[in-house]
Amino acid sequence: MKKRSWFERIAAAPYVAWSAMFIIGPLLFVLFFALTDADGSFTPDNILSLPSYSHTFGISLGFSLIATVVCLLIGYPLAYCMSRMSERARSVLTILLMLPMWISLLIRTYSLMALLDNGGLVNSLLVGIGLPKITFIGTEGAVILGMIYDFLPYMVLPIYTSMTKLDRRYLEAASDLGCNSLQTLFKVVLPLTMPGVISGVTMVFVPSISTFYISQKLGGGVFDLLGDTIERQFQLADTYYIGAAISLVMMILILISLAVMNKFSDGGEDIIV
Repeated sequence: MKKRSWFERIAAAPYVAWSAMFIIGPLLFVLFFALTDADGSFTPDNILSLPSYSHTFGISLGFSLIATVVCLLIGYPLAYCMSRMSERARSVLTILLMLPMWISLLIRTYSLMALLDNGGLVNSLLVGIGLPKITFIGTEGAVILGMIYDFLPYMVLPIYTSMTKLDRRYLEAASDLGCNSLQTLFKVVLPLTMPGVISGVTMVFVPSISTFYISQKLGGGVFDLLGDTIERQFQLADTYYIGAAISLVMMILILISLAVMNKFSDGGEDIIV
């Protein structure tokens, strides 16, 4: 392996220092507080107390899985359609897709509240046409909708990028071999774009399972997700050890899910016609 020059090492030094201070350092602090008590002594009590939060883990995992699946079901056909459009249409749709990402997540969440709360635009329209109001804020659907709205672009863009790089000769070969459009999609397009699917699933699932602002505002405080629990634990001086333990377990779960998804993506280039 080629040895790096002194210039390359010096150029990489700021990134290495930044990673050590703001990535590795905080992770070590979380690990330390998760495995110690107020006296700094090692204790497994923080980890052993986590079964009492199993309901919170279950809700967070369920909501994030539903949001990820819905984003995939919406995002894959959208990315496929975008990849088959003209260059100008692609550019317009890409800008429209990325436009909400230029706005703060807080503002996007408040905009959904303005649309969906009891005095919002949707209920105002329903009342205007003589229909009863719908209570949406404070429901499971509102939280999941907020996740889908905020994280859908992170599903579409990686898949769209994979599809634009797809060699059209594979599609022509599949057609010559007798595949119809549906067979071509599942036997050629899907395997070749699997790396983009894995990337999109990861980019949606990870922030969904750790979010807290969406659940606080759209859930109305009814649903206590992992992010909400961790925030509340760290706000209290005598319980942030529990918050660190929850954070540690959540990081382990995320790493496991990433490893599983990367394992499945290893065979993403295989084509069966």
